[in-house]
Amino acid sequence: MNRIRFISFFSLFLSWISVVTHSQGINLKQTNESGIYKKGQNISVVAYTEKLPGDSIHIRIFKNNRQILVNKVLSISNDSLIVFEGSFKDPCSIIVEAKMNKESSTIGMLIDPEKLKPGNKTPKDFHSYWDLQKEILKALPLEVKTTPLADSEIVKGFICENIEINCPGPNPARGYLAKPQNATSKSLPIVLLVHAAGVKGSWCRSEPKNALNYAKMGALCFDLNAHGMLNGQPESYYAGLETGELRNYYLKGVTNKNEFYFRGMYLRLLRTIDFLTRQQEWDGKRILVIGESQGGGQALIAAGLDKRVSAVIAIVPAMCDWMGPVAGRMGGWPQPLETDNSKEEMLKAIPYYDAVNILKGSKATIFTEIGLIDMTCPATSVYTAVNQSKGKKIIYAVPYRPHHQPQNAMSKIWEETVYKPRELFIKDYLK
Repeated sequence: MNRIRFISFFSLFLSWISVVTHSQGINLKQTNESGIYKKGQNISVVAYTEKLPGDSIHIRIFKNNRQILVNKVLSISNDSLIVFEGSFKDPCSIIVEAKMNKESSTIGMLIDPEKLKPGNKTPKDFHSYWDLQKEILKALPLEVKTTPLADSEIVKGFICENIEINCPGPNPARGYLAKPQNATSKSLPIVLLVHAAGVKGSWCRSEPKNALNYAKMGALCFDLNAHGMLNGQPESYYAGLETGELRNYYLKGVTNKNEFYFRGMYLRLLRTIDFLTRQQEWDGKRILVIGESQGGGQALIAAGLDKRVSAVIAIVPAMCDWMGPVAGRMGGWPQPLETDNSKEEMLKAIPYYDAVNILKGSKATIFTEIGLIDMTCPATSVYTAVNQSKGKKIIYAVPYRPHHQPQNAMSKIWEETVYKPRELFIKDYLK
């Protein structure tokens, strides 16, 4: 297995930035600015405050996102206070939360993340199951419907079309395909864009501009919506899906491996890759899949199920380590084992769709961003999945990042130390 390349955001920014997380009145600093520790290594977290002595601060410390280790109120005697000191013997995550009046700060850390192991064994028929799904796809003759864009959406020098691809998903794969108009045969890498969870939000929908952005960078780009929804519809269409057919879609069929909603999502993903690799402009080498959250999960799934995928950008990815609760950890979104559905039946179904199992053997380059205070896609879930891959790994573990992009005081640090390197990776990969 190739060595994991861990990127400390502090090593990429000015040395004077040592506060890991910040609010107006509370700053938290930990021993190791990267947030990554070895077994038995001492960890110290200090809170710095602007409040006067005599105030109090509420401290909560979580192991593996949910197990509360500390829940206490401390009095502040000066402008700094050690709120945690200790070490851990097993691979795990630790989150320290400090609250004072209406202000709060949170910081995360991981112990031996490269040693995190899945909560269960891969089903014995896992590979035969997915071989069968691929055969079902292959047996269905490819049918593609193309709808030109409105004149107002056309960009000179580029082709962009609304595409529908038949799929036994049961919904078809739908999205926008864009490419330079005069691209020659075998000249372009493929970029596949996949979307975060939801139905009606702007982040859930395919848009011509998304595909065109990468076409302008010299790529054959497809912006795929996760659900096979129609593109370019009125708001009422998406709102109706969200409250109707796609309401709580992520748990539909969760107790049956052949009816689980993610089966259709993954098949649409594979169908789209099949379609794209048939385009004469594809260079035959590079396929880059980019997504965040649910999209990040899809990116990892693509890398695991299709060996032609050469690289992925998986930002705080979902669909990882669903069996984490079996090992005492919080699973990744949508945390099926944490629902009221039959645990016994889910244990027979969800392992077939977990990135932990699907990524095994993948040789794709994985560029991933992990939030160490992410309560939606926990850091342990992402690491556990990525650990299964055999390809090159570029990991940005961010101690102050929740599931959403950092805001306020930390946003600029994040932009300089994570977002810009991500964009540089993409540009370099598409050269």
